[in-house]
Amino acid sequence: MLNLLVEISKYILIINILLYTLYGFLIFGYKNKKKQNRGFLKQRAFIITIHFIGYFILFLQQKDFMLIFLYLGEVILFIVTIISYQFVYRNLSRLILNHMLMLLMISFVMLARLSVSLAFKQFCFAASALIISLVIPFFIEHFHQLENLGWLYCFLGIGLLVFVAVFGDEKYGAKNWISVGNFFSIQPSEFVKILYAFGAAALLSRAERFKDIIKISIFAAVPVLVLVLSKDLGSALIYFVMYICMLYIATGKFAYFGLSLGMGCIASCVAYRLFSHVRVRVLAWRDPFAYIDNQGYQIAQSLFAIGTGGWFGMGLSGGLPGSIPVRESDFIFSVIAEELGGFFAVCLIFIYISAFIMFINISLKMKKSFYKLTAFGLSVQFFAQIFLNIGGVIKFIPSTGVTLPLLSYGGSSVVSTIILFNIIQGMYVLDQIGVDAVEEKSKPKGRK
Repeated sequence: MLNLLVEISKYILIINILLYTLYGFLIFGYKNKKKQNRGFLKQRAFIITIHFIGYFILFLQQKDFMLIFLYLGEVILFIVTIISYQFVYRNLSRLILNHMLMLLMISFVMLARLSVSLAFKQFCFAASALIISLVIPFFIEHFHQLENLGWLYCFLGIGLLVFVAVFGDEKYGAKNWISVGNFFSIQPSEFVKILYAFGAAALLSRAERFKDIIKISIFAAVPVLVLVLSKDLGSALIYFVMYICMLYIATGKFAYFGLSLGMGCIASCVAYRLFSHVRVRVLAWRDPFAYIDNQGYQIAQSLFAIGTGGWFGMGLSGGLPGSIPVRESDFIFSVIAEELGGFFAVCLIFIYISAFIMFINISLKMKKSFYKLTAFGLSVQFFAQIFLNIGGVIKFIPSTGVTLPLLSYGGSSVVSTIILFNIIQGMYVLDQIGVDAVEEKSKPKGRK
């Protein structure tokens, strides 16, 4: 009977996420507000259904009553978030909010399948980030004042990364963690990415001469170099891609983009020669099955899991995620593909694409250069991380060790991504109200 329920549930889950994803794109074409709102409400119904079925199947299999308390806590968080965000973020983008909640709910279900304790920690991280994000609209109202702090962001970000490079802990070959006693670890590079976007946007929006571009680019290269020396190549690549894209948008000169890209390719070749762990990852990427007992084990197990799942999956708890290394973070996509199927995994990719399109659309609507560049930089950062994670998992590119936004386990990752979502959400609200009106409102009385 249980096997039958698991078999039926996987098709219900696929249908729900297919319909959710479809509405994620159809809503872009809706001109009627009432029709849009109905679409958003249907999306939330699909989220609730996926979340409920996931926990129902897990409880039937594990008989762990902690799952019931965790499920109820997540439902309360879901409801409170929707109510509070619609109050705090006036005229918010419901599509961005829905995507954030959908990805979080899937993360909760999959982590509960792997480990109830991990799911509980992820729930606490996400709840904290959602509460912290309620103050973001206050900062957005004073956004024009943040434009003057470009060099502060730059030096603060470099200082944090250097501190980690010197005093940090090494995990999975990269020295990018700071441990706070025996309680928890934090990955500062996840938060410095947001500072980096703000700093680059503030400086590039004021750059007028070629000399300014050179000076800014030198300082922008320092965090990338520090991350490379710390062996955090995934983050280094995200920073690099984000900057060259922002540079192109700021200047409109493709020559700068092409030159930076060429220098990046040369740097990659140098890194391949200098760092043994880079050569190992390239070796594992080229032929993981030839080195399945050692360097290629992670990628080989990931590909086995995805292939085993096929299009419809093995059903929740029907797979063997224990054979996949770092399954709760770097390779969470493989676990999802094995148990929930290729259709479900592809829909997740399209949900990410829908969110990215919305982010880019918001950035293009901003009139002031600083606002536009900040939103664009954060958008590129978000998409680059998705591409690096999924690309590495499916052997499209060498694995870089970055997490999958909102789905992977990890406090630093989920908190920074929720903050990123809500900064862009705040900028959407800013665009709806009007930048000039907000800036005028935030000026001291008597000032014109």
